[in-house]
Amino acid sequence: MEVLFIKTYYTTSILAVITLLFLIFDSFIPEQKQNVTKVSNSYLTGIIVTNKDNILTLKDEENQIFQFENSNINKVIGTKLSIEYKDNKIINYQVLDESPIPLDWLDDGLFQNYYLDSFNKLQTLSLEEKISQLLLVHYTNDSLQIQEQYQFGGFIFFEKDFKNKTKKEVKNMIQELQKISKIPILTTIDEEGGKVSRISSNPNLVAEPFKSSQELYNLGGFSLIQKDVINKSQILSELGLNLNLAPVVDVSTNPNDYIYSRTLGLDTTLTSIYAQTVIEASKNTNVSYTLKHFPGYGSNLDTHKGTSIDSKSYEDILKYDIPPFEAGIKAGAEAIMNSHNIVQNIDSTPSSLSKKMHELLRNDLHFTGIIITDDLNMGALKNIENIETKALLAGNNILITSNYKNSFNNIKNGINSGLITEAEINKLVFRVIAWKYYKNLLT
Repeated sequence: MEVLFIKTYYTTSILAVITLLFLIFDSFIPEQKQNVTKVSNSYLTGIIVTNKDNILTLKDEENQIFQFENSNINKVIGTKLSIEYKDNKIINYQVLDESPIPLDWLDDGLFQNYYLDSFNKLQTLSLEEKISQLLLVHYTNDSLQIQEQYQFGGFIFFEKDFKNKTKKEVKNMIQELQKISKIPILTTIDEEGGKVSRISSNPNLVAEPFKSSQELYNLGGFSLIQKDVINKSQILSELGLNLNLAPVVDVSTNPNDYIYSRTLGLDTTLTSIYAQTVIEASKNTNVSYTLKHFPGYGSNLDTHKGTSIDSKSYEDILKYDIPPFEAGIKAGAEAIMNSHNIVQNIDSTPSSLSKKMHELLRNDLHFTGIIITDDLNMGALKNIENIETKALLAGNNILITSNYKNSFNNIKNGINSGLITEAEINKLVFRVIAWKYYKNLLT
């Protein structure tokens, strides 16, 4: 029995040593081991946030973001997928739910990263809240009470609203409005400099009034204009203002033109560089800038007072007036304001109410930002019925108004009477909310 035990023990020990040697030897040939070992693929369920430049971005149920090489998945934002992937490359996928976002709402523009968030937010709003998001109303002493009831998308402030106020008083004025707003508001100003100055008319807020674009250019060219935008934006942002209805990129070289003193006063080429300079300088300042007044004011009359008709040829408009807007769009302009001029060779209605004018912006110039009307209460639109409904049907995302009750009620009545549908309202609000996410007002 002892001999058998010793023999068995000896045999078992030899086998153990051989096994150990094999394991040690195998550890020194990782390439061979890698070839025979199967690496498992990973799986994920998520919703498409963006699908652009061959990169697919998904958000999972825990709101984590994942990016993959597209693998030719031709599905739009909002589509729910189950995917199998390896090394950030999709191997297989299955569509669980097609996107609920209408296809004509989607594009690959400035705000596309926030379309899914915007769509989800839109589902939580009442019809009244949607209407309110489309209105940018004049600030008054009663605006806190007004906002509690209506929840407007934004307020526009004028010189009177800053008169004799300290910086602290202005900040409080704006912060109180933001506090009672369910969706953060656009806090808006026309701070062009020169003739049109709002906060800089008050020495408590700014040491000296902002200079006009002409003054800045004559003193230091585009370099000084760039510095002015950055400085101005910092002051506006510190006060709580996040949208400037400037720059004026209308081309006017005649001192007798109504709009001349508010423009650069130079030709199309230089005005285009001006538009690009302002928009590029404004990025990362927390203040959005607005190109105005599309498609270009030129030598037209003052639309504050009455009708203004532009008789230039379509070719001349494209050659002389449009390029500054095109340059600003390419630089990343977030907003464009429409004028109330009637451009005869495009449409017989004011630009702000013209569907053809909006199609020029969206389809020909590929503008994906926000289109804003000039004030609807100006003389050029006097005696026109259903102004608000017509402005929305034309394609404006935001309407500026001093008569908030009428504007709100007119839109609601337009929906009730079938002049405009809630679906059409939704499409316009969708882009406004996406803009607010883009601006980090919503998170």
